[in-house]
Amino acid sequence: MVNRRRVRVGSVPKFRHFLCFQRRSYLINALVRRSLSGISLGSFMSKPPPAPPSLAELRKEIDAIDEQVHRLLMARGDIIDRLIQVKQTQEVGSAFRPAREASMMRQLVERHRGILPLDTIESIWRVIISTFTYVQAPFSVHADVSVGESAMRDSARFHFGFVVPYVAHFSGTAAVEAVAKSKGDLALVSAVSSRTPWWNELEADGAPKIIARLPFLERADHPAALPVFVISRVADDAMVTEVQMWSVRVSGWNADIARALAPLAEIVAVPDTAFDGAALLVSVAGGGFEKIKLALLKAGASVRSSALVGSHATRYTVPPSGAARS
Repeated sequence: MVNRRRVRVGSVPKFRHFLCFQRRSYLINALVRRSLSGISLGSFMSKPPPAPPSLAELRKEIDAIDEQVHRLLMARGDIIDRLIQVKQTQEVGSAFRPAREASMMRQLVERHRGILPLDTIESIWRVIISTFTYVQAPFSVHADVSVGESAMRDSARFHFGFVVPYVAHFSGTAAVEAVAKSKGDLALVSAVSSRTPWWNELEADGAPKIIARLPFLERADHPAALPVFVISRVADDAMVTEVQMWSVRVSGWNADIARALAPLAEIVAVPDTAFDGAALLVSVAGGGFEKIKLALLKAGASVRSSALVGSHATRYTVPPSGAARS
């Protein structure tokens, strides 16, 4: 008889699974050995940091940036040249754009970062703006040095550079009169005190107006901290009217009235002995001049006349932390 061995059901499939598992394990181990071949033990150790660039390499990068800055300034000049051709004008005051300048300076502060002082950045941009404005329509700066020649000169040079001609005068009235006779000049006069009411010269139609207050970016230890008004002629659409400037003549002016108005507006006052009053230059934010008139009347003064003599942007305050606010 033939000896037939009994095979249990299911034993052959299990054996086949075992062979497949062994084969897969062999293939995986072979792949791992191949991938690790040629890799030394040092490859698994931490690599040393790359060597820092040399001074020569860093200076080469700086030179490249300097060249780019110069080329960009020349490209800006080419655009200004085309702008002059498009406008086809060198007319009075046409190149001054106080509203645009205020917007540019706000963006400058918000964008600035790094170790370069904001004073440097502001001065560079001011000189760029002023010089290209001068290229479009040449002008001079007439400065009232009665408040201090060195401080006024510092303000003029910081904001307008050395290309724009600088002319000193010994009163605000003389500086304003020089601008009134010019074809596009501007004046710098003190924004906090005066011996004469120079702003009376701005009341007439067609007269120069206050177009800005400097420094626009206010912060501690500003290198050109003297508060000054900028007076010139500009196109109506170039003005910024966030703060209005009013020339006001009052009777019955005294210290009590000055204290009553102090919380409402910034005021420069010059006594007017002929009418027992004063000539006032009033800075009013938000067009609230009617409140000032009511406050004057309530305090016992009478308003003889009033005229709008200009406007300027709200000053931008930069706290010590460096975050700007207007």
